[in-house]
Amino acid sequence: MSSGSSSTRRDFLAASATVSAIGLATAASAEALDLVAAASGGGSAAADAAIRPFKFEAPEAELADLKRRIAATRWPERETVNDRTQGVQLATMRALAEAWQSDYDWRKVEARLNGWPQFITEIDGLDIHFIHVRSKHEHALPMIITHGWPGSVVEQLKVIDPLTNPTAHGGSAADAFDLVIPSLPGYGFSGKPTTTGWGPERTARAWTQLMKRLGYSRFVAQGGDWGDAISEQMALQAPPELLAIHTNMPATIPDDIAAALAGGGAPPAGLTPDERGAYEQIDFFYKHGLGYAQEMANRPQTLYGIADSPIGLAAWMLDHDDRSTGMISRVFAGQAEGLSREDVLDNITLYWLTNTAVSSSRLYWENKLAFFAPKHIKIPVAVSVFPDEIYASPRSWAEKAFPKLIHFNRLEKGGHFAAWEQPAAFTSEVRDAFRSLRAA
Repeated sequence: MSSGSSSTRRDFLAASATVSAIGLATAASAEALDLVAAASGGGSAAADAAIRPFKFEAPEAELADLKRRIAATRWPERETVNDRTQGVQLATMRALAEAWQSDYDWRKVEARLNGWPQFITEIDGLDIHFIHVRSKHEHALPMIITHGWPGSVVEQLKVIDPLTNPTAHGGSAADAFDLVIPSLPGYGFSGKPTTTGWGPERTARAWTQLMKRLGYSRFVAQGGDWGDAISEQMALQAPPELLAIHTNMPATIPDDIAAALAGGGAPPAGLTPDERGAYEQIDFFYKHGLGYAQEMANRPQTLYGIADSPIGLAAWMLDHDDRSTGMISRVFAGQAEGLSREDVLDNITLYWLTNTAVSSSRLYWENKLAFFAPKHIKIPVAVSVFPDEIYASPRSWAEKAFPKLIHFNRLEKGGHFAAWEQPAAFTSEVRDAFRSLRAA
């Protein structure tokens, strides 16, 4: 979720220069050269040379240091309430720390990441990391998927095979996608900007350049959270290669609703049940869940604590939105949910090992866009609404925001991390969303 640079609700509404060298593969071997050629889609020699294969292996010393830091955590006292109104509860963090320090194995997710083709390429002076998987099926539709905060490419790992290899997952060859899954600037294995200017607009231009560098003359884009903001900016920039976008967290709040929310009062009269529900969700978020975004939008460099303490980082990342926090709290209390303990720790550990707690926060400072305001996108847009998102956009709002709405569906289950939490539903939605474009 993003905010503008001001800490007021109204302004919110209105408003690694190099990647870690550890494990960076070179193109010295014939196998590596083949990977580069596959990533570039057989493009020019210059484009081939600009794409470097990538793998990551965390040093054992870093993993040992992580466990030492967890063990050395200085814990605060328990919250004085019996709910989450004061933040992430002590019992949740104690359970997370125990799991993280005792039986968690980073090498498992590291192997999963390294099992997919990963690459680095320099765009606009910054190294961009991305996973690139081509489908074995002909006429696969190229798609770039963008994660958000507090996410990473870990969010999309569960949907790579279902989307690229649909016949093995209940789909037909006609449902196939080629996937490009980049790490945002300052996130994961991408470079950390050393100058200002890497906001959603610049990232959107970089993503279009990436897809063209890979040889794609037509493609679609998908995202939620920052992934939505960047996909919508790609749509506004309207490169001729971009056919449509799909979002699981659309910007659809009408101006009159935004004005009422800015005042903090009761919802306007005449709202439908879906509209009133969305109003109440976003009103709750503005009143009780916006603190992290305000801090990162205003003072990201102040967050030294989350760069120094793994438990501090984990608590900061868990406290994104109330429904996600509740789900993750239940997971660490022993319940089965869309995410497992290992899922949650995989993502946090990636942030820790890449030291991106602060660099990822700067995207909030860079952003000057009103996050939930409609952007007047003219190309086709598909929307999937998961009920436990920050707000569940009503169809009526989506139809006003997106004149070329080609797909709208409200799911029965799922929240902010749609692809990660509900990969089967997400896969089905993305297939349905773009099916009409394939015959075009």
